[in-house]
Amino acid sequence: MTKKLLSTLLFLLCTGALFAQSASVSGKVTDENGLAMPGALVLLTDIDRGAITDSQGSFTILNVPTGSHQIKISFIGYATIEQDVEVTSGTSLDFSMEVSTMLGDEVVVIGDRLKGQAKALNQQKTNSNITNIVASDQMGRFPDANIGDAMKRIPGITMQYDQGEARDIIIRGMAPQLNAVTLNGERLPSAEGDNRRIQMDLIPSDMIQTVEVNKAVLPNMDADAIGGSVNLVTRRAPENFRFSGTLASGVNLLSEKPIYTGSFTVGDRFLNDKLGVILSGSYNNHDFGSNNVEAVWIDTDEGAVIDEFDIREYQVQRVRRSTSLALDYDFNSNHSLYLSSMYNWRDDWENRFRMRVSKLEDAFDDGAFTKFENGTYDITDGRVEYQTKGGLDSDRVKASRLEDQRVYNVTLGGKHVFNKLKSTWSVTYAKASEERPNERYMSFRDGGQRILMDVRNPEEPLAYLTNRQDNFNLELNEITEQYGYTEDIDLNGKLDFQYQYSENGIFKFGGRFRSKDKNRENSFFEYSPIDGNLITTLSSVPNSDRSNPDYLAGSQYQIGYFATPDYLGGLDLANTSIFEKEDVLDEYLPGNYEAKENIYAGYVMADHQFTPKFSAIVGVRYEYTDIEYTGNILDLDEETFTKETRTSYYANFLPGVHLKYDVNPEFILRMAWTNTIARPNYFDLVPYAEFSPGDQELARGNPDLEATTAMNFDLMAEKYFSTVGLVSAGLFYKDVDNFIYGQTVQNYADPQFGTDLEYSFPRNGGTASVYGFEASFQKQIWKGLGLYLNYTRTESSTEGIEDREDDDLALPGTANNMFNASLSYETEKLVVRVSVNYASDYIDEIGGDSFEDRFYDEQTFLDINASYAITPKFRVFLEGNNLTNQPLRYYQGIQSRTMQSEYYNARFNIGAKFDLFKK
Repeated sequence: MTKKLLSTLLFLLCTGALFAQSASVSGKVTDENGLAMPGALVLLTDIDRGAITDSQGSFTILNVPTGSHQIKISFIGYATIEQDVEVTSGTSLDFSMEVSTMLGDEVVVIGDRLKGQAKALNQQKTNSNITNIVASDQMGRFPDANIGDAMKRIPGITMQYDQGEARDIIIRGMAPQLNAVTLNGERLPSAEGDNRRIQMDLIPSDMIQTVEVNKAVLPNMDADAIGGSVNLVTRRAPENFRFSGTLASGVNLLSEKPIYTGSFTVGDRFLNDKLGVILSGSYNNHDFGSNNVEAVWIDTDEGAVIDEFDIREYQVQRVRRSTSLALDYDFNSNHSLYLSSMYNWRDDWENRFRMRVSKLEDAFDDGAFTKFENGTYDITDGRVEYQTKGGLDSDRVKASRLEDQRVYNVTLGGKHVFNKLKSTWSVTYAKASEERPNERYMSFRDGGQRILMDVRNPEEPLAYLTNRQDNFNLELNEITEQYGYTEDIDLNGKLDFQYQYSENGIFKFGGRFRSKDKNRENSFFEYSPIDGNLITTLSSVPNSDRSNPDYLAGSQYQIGYFATPDYLGGLDLANTSIFEKEDVLDEYLPGNYEAKENIYAGYVMADHQFTPKFSAIVGVRYEYTDIEYTGNILDLDEETFTKETRTSYYANFLPGVHLKYDVNPEFILRMAWTNTIARPNYFDLVPYAEFSPGDQELARGNPDLEATTAMNFDLMAEKYFSTVGLVSAGLFYKDVDNFIYGQTVQNYADPQFGTDLEYSFPRNGGTASVYGFEASFQKQIWKGLGLYLNYTRTESSTEGIEDREDDDLALPGTANNMFNASLSYETEKLVVRVSVNYASDYIDEIGGDSFEDRFYDEQTFLDINASYAITPKFRVFLEGNNLTNQPLRYYQGIQSRTMQSEYYNARFNIGAKFDLFKK
């Protein structure tokens, strides 16, 4: 494919003279500091022909008659440029704009935060499709460590959290696997083994120049984006030398340990400004943790009670490193090349202490309990387990579970202009990986234990040993060590053409090839002491009390004593004279797989300006998907596993129409009709079978899953203000077909594995409707006082979920209400902001009945930040996150029934930013 791309490029270069009858005008628009101005309107007023600057501030106007012309450049919040220019063959024009805006009758020079807001609004205003744009200057004024935390403030977006940081993105109620994330327009691979989600907590916010959320994708964009497509744009070289950076430290109130943060960006142009170079780096070291309780509820004659209950304490150190290098070389005004690369590496060292009470359903089935008048239960036959999670005690693993996640990509591309024809191309190599070396667990467990259960307040359920000191007598259950490795490799190539077929119309066409190889290779070993007296009970090994009277989930949750991670990490499991090793195939082989996926895509589209106010984009995209998946199936009769490979292919025609009407230069109406898809999660397609005889549970993949498709309608009205502001409102509707959900069937009979099974598998549902509206307001309301508000309302309904047809089920992931508010005050030196982010609860996983449905609970985050410019190039800042101590909470069936509640506490940072540049 790469050879085909290069051959096509050489052909274009050699035949460029065929298009030399008129000229093209190219150039760049920057601000007073030499930074790119994306979304600037560049217009040759005498011939009414123009272009919009891209994310690097570059523009190209095709098929321009040679001679004198009048040019006009406009940008919200900046003084308009109007001047005469002389156009010859291959004319290159560069412009620098000065900030200036009006607030009432007063001329106001906007500060750094408003500059970022102005850039974002201009790009959003001039884009052909419905988008939301957030620029780096704007993100930098929110107290967000990773790009996911910054994105939760965009209209229609909510985030799912992991260990207190935003990880998975939900757009307009569409679950993470129904959305796309790209880096500079190229799809990012996933570091996780079973899904297509992109881990947003891998990427620091200060590595990104702009976030573009495309809510209605164009035909020249990848179509696997039912909810939307998020494009992260990295920084490109400035026009002059620039060196900026951040140094900060802080504290996490849960761990009471310091946070360390640092970042830098340095860039300049060389070789008579032909070569641009920019290098960025970021480092964050954060010691944190969480206090967690979890419960699995069952419905009995006594009502809702607990079958399984956990108290968990997590201790985590997260080190996030990121580097980015971008080069661009301008041969002349018509031909340029670029190379961009980014490397993200996140290490999580985690120790977890888990107290689990389980098998309580058997006690209720057998009547082995006593119910007290106050509503608590004395259960005479429960199972209790105390488990320590850690790892090998080495310099790298550090007696903790190490999760090493890395994502990197390298893109080589070019742009070539031949008067009426413009060509762009790129080739990208990307890789994501997750490695978990020497992950160890030690547990002590006994059945027949006397348990006290308290479910009087289902929001704070509790089950524990009646005599908590009895846990010292729990016997060794198992010692295990496992290794996990997941790898996802993408090779992408694309070639795009743009031909001006008339003074008012541009024809675009092109193609893409994407090749993916994904595999997961895990192993699992169990170790038994050869000397049965070496480890007998919890009291026979070094242990420590993990109880905390200030446990965030509640002081009643006292977790107790556990084997220490240092002891677990120091065990010489490789010594065959001390431990006997057993390879436990059924613990890992069903999860191992290989996946190959090739996608071939092509598109055609026309962008026509019918009148000075009305334009339309009409096009169609074709995507062909070819897949091959290999998994492991348990053969119970032979007590072994066999490999099975399944292949499949499918094609999708995806038409789209985008209409734009400029009522006036500040008031815009947009409408879009688009068709999109979402491919199934990787592991859902794997032909595997996993069976747990002890629990009578069977799980399978489903290679016959079909891709989810959606027809989308969007209507948006936007009113922009010259004082750097926006009021917008819009409606959206999605008709979703073949959505995918997980189903669990009780009392299932399988020819090989027996009867009375709990059978779980993914399957296609019927149809779903998702609809709603969103509104946004951002404006300086009085001198330095600014207000940022947005609200999204989403409704959904589903049909075709087996055994639940009569239930009014929403599509998983659709939060009804999402709201953001931010009040800021800015002077020439001081910026203060208070931000609130709210998302209502939503169904996360569909159960066999309403009692088993799992919901993600509502969440409200309160953040503050302030900064003060000591000089124009040096600023100090203070920020605080999660001041509401918002927990991650799931509930089962009804909101008062806690399924999981995990607390992280607040964190604070203080630091300094510097920005040195040559004008």
